[in-house]
Amino acid sequence: MDIAMGIVPSPFDCYQVNRSLKTLALRMEQHHKSSLRVAQHLEKSPYVTKVLHPALPSHPQHKLALRQCYGHSGIMSFYIKGGIQQAKDFFKNLKVFTLAESLGGYESLAELPSLMTHASVPAEQREKLGISDSLIRLSVGLENVEDLIEDLDQALAAAVAT
Repeated sequence: MDIAMGIVPSPFDCYQVNRSLKTLALRMEQHHKSSLRVAQHLEKSPYVTKVLHPALPSHPQHKLALRQCYGHSGIMSFYIKGGIQQAKDFFKNLKVFTLAESLGGYESLAELPSLMTHASVPAEQREKLGISDSLIRLSVGLENVEDLIEDLDQALAAAVAT
């Protein structure tokens, strides 16, 4: 006798999953294109010290990503110049990106791992992993990429230039 464990989704949940799957490829392609444009733009920013996106040649595992992947999600990271105060000021000034811990939706989201998802990790371990107070993670969503870049630019300028 088989014993089933776990929840059973409702018919409505199944309908929503089925409906969403029909546009998944299009959404992922847009996440990929937009996040790469954002990453390329941030690499040129005077307010950013480093950008981590596997499609960038500057990424330490770029060649591996090219061999193993044919696209990327909208998830990326960068280091803002300064420290915790500049990072906090950056988040206060965002207008399009939303502060959130759960990344990967259709909307553009941002988080500060040192105070959010990795706050319980000991400081020494975070340092070894490169999770400093200036590391910012983004989930680039489906909004107009020029609006996203403009939002990041104004928030960075407000946070770092002061």
